[in-house]
Amino acid sequence: MKQLTPAAIILSISLFASMANAQHKDRLELRPYKPGFFDKDIMTGIEKFQETQELKKPKPGLKLDIAAYGWVPKSTDEFKTWWKNDPISQGNTGTCWSFSTTSYFETEVYRQSKQNVKISEMFTAYWEYVEKAKGFVRSRGAWNFDEGSEGNAVVRIYRKYGAVPLSDYTGMLPGQTHHNHEKMVAEMRAYLQGVKNLHAWNEEEVSSTIRSILNHYMGEPPAKVTVNGKDLTPAQYLRDVLKLNMDDYIDLTSILARPYWTKVEYEVPDNWWHDSSYYNVPLDIYMGLVKKSIRNGYTMMVGGDVSETGFDAWNQVAVVPTYDIPGEYIDESARMMRFANGSTTDDHGMHLVGYLEKDGKDWYLVKDSGAGSRNCGKDSKNFGYYFMHEDYVKLKMMGILVHRDQVSDLLKRF
Repeated sequence: MKQLTPAAIILSISLFASMANAQHKDRLELRPYKPGFFDKDIMTGIEKFQETQELKKPKPGLKLDIAAYGWVPKSTDEFKTWWKNDPISQGNTGTCWSFSTTSYFETEVYRQSKQNVKISEMFTAYWEYVEKAKGFVRSRGAWNFDEGSEGNAVVRIYRKYGAVPLSDYTGMLPGQTHHNHEKMVAEMRAYLQGVKNLHAWNEEEVSSTIRSILNHYMGEPPAKVTVNGKDLTPAQYLRDVLKLNMDDYIDLTSILARPYWTKVEYEVPDNWWHDSSYYNVPLDIYMGLVKKSIRNGYTMMVGGDVSETGFDAWNQVAVVPTYDIPGEYIDESARMMRFANGSTTDDHGMHLVGYLEKDGKDWYLVKDSGAGSRNCGKDSKNFGYYFMHEDYVKLKMMGILVHRDQVSDLLKRF
């Protein structure tokens, strides 16, 4: 019998592995509704929980059968991570954009000056609501007014209003255990609809009324804070304590339908002010930047779609199943098609804080403020995190916010 050379053996093993992968097919399963952190923890601390619970009609949902995925990470301990604060819940709000980007900036403060700080997410959200109301007036009701926004909204708010420590502004009233913006946003929407119906486009009056609603539900934000015995305005706190320069932060996307190496608008409702400062790069450049940055100690804010069946809140993993698209076929066209037809949506912002290289692919540790990442229970090390496969980032994460240092070579091409 002819003896195989080492090269032939390696080739045979590779062919066998390829055949095995080709034969593997993921499948969906119908899962019954199971109450998680949102029902058991967040909603129990919110007024009229029993009424809300009675009105709710839980339905089974389709999810990837994760049982075949024995190769997924099991613990945050498997990842190389960089300094970050513990995850915080956004409660019953749509303010993930603020929580994820605030977390990112806290890590940036530590990376640059080794300060352990906790910045108020709701100070930013408060002023973003005010800016949205002003935008609603200026656009004569055409611009979107909702809870959602983008990570670069935090950059914009920091520039104009500064920042404050969480200890100086929680955005919750005495006795509250979780944030709840449901009634507050409904009241602001109703008021703005009345403004539109009456054509009462007085920006100063609208802004004042919106602030009175916010003050009622969230409390009034401070004009000054005391840090190390010094009274500081929010702008001074940002500049002199946090020492963050907003010019250092860059938004990148990869959208095939727009020219690469140009700045483009990210055309989603949460980009309500039609910001067009997103640097658009080819997908291989985009993914290369993610891989390079996290290995260099630079975390990033990421935003995209978390509505897929492969995004599993109970197992805390995000993968792309074969019945969606096999990994080797994920490219710019596959990404663009899903964005164009609405199957990739702008659902959620998270903070990418670590990585694990496994079987030639990256897994990313993603810190999250949403309820699903907490279904594992408060005693779990994984509480507040997801394990996201690089294929999921490649297909479904539409934008990243990262420090200029990591893209300085790319910016020369714009």
